[in-house]
Amino acid sequence: MINVFIFLLHAIFIYLVMRNRIKNRSVKDAFIDLAFIIVLFAVGWSLTAWVINAFVEPEGLGKHFDRDTITLSLLSIGEYFFYKGYYSDVFVSGAGKGK
Repeated sequence: MINVFIFLLHAIFIYLVMRNRIKNRSVKDAFIDLAFIIVLFAVGWSLTAWVINAFVEPEGLGKHFDRDTITLSLLSIGEYFFYKGYYSDVFVSGAGKGK
């Protein structure tokens, strides 16, 4: 269930980035960003899984927090900090636009 929530958060983020890029730039930029996010997610998931597999047993920390969930959670945390800097215009709230 946690994995579904993480994938849902990624889908929402992709929607927000695409909407913002289409609105402010072009459709071409939106699809380039879509490809970038998908590639970064796939490569990041593979690398994170490779590291976690060395330290965590397949059953993980419990029934609902197995090794795959740990991998996706750590990947999402890393992606959050990367995307917060890279897509800083997407993370700006409506109140901060007037500055």
